[in-house]
Amino acid sequence: MTFFQMTKTVLKSLFTRPATLMYPAKPANITPITRGHVSINPEGCITCRSCQRKCPTQAICVEVKEKTWEIDNMRCVVCSVCVDVCPTKCLTMETQYRKVLTARGAKDKFPVAGPKKRDPVAAPAADAAKPAKE
Repeated sequence: MTFFQMTKTVLKSLFTRPATLMYPAKPANITPITRGHVSINPEGCITCRSCQRKCPTQAICVEVKEKTWEIDNMRCVVCSVCVDVCPTKCLTMETQYRKVLTARGAKDKFPVAGPKKRDPVAAPAADAAKPAKE
């Protein structure tokens, strides 16, 4: 009985198209909601660490003193939670897939601007430059 089932499967496979995608030969279909990889705009990051706290796999590490943002690509599951919680929207989800990683510990590290500090001395000087109303 199993021989006939196997023969049926083999004959069906010989005369029909394959059920799988031919990914290396044909590129994958990319839609606007495709999750490829996380990218950062380092100038917009204020090192608030909200992405680090919300990452379910602890793939993101933000160092405030060193002013760096780091992601471990082998741990990232591309869930897009970090992109959703970023208050400055400096994190984005790219639709293109990242190149294949061959070694563990492949981390991307970016220097970030950090929070913008207000200079208390500069604020009164700006007001002094305005002419006084009489």
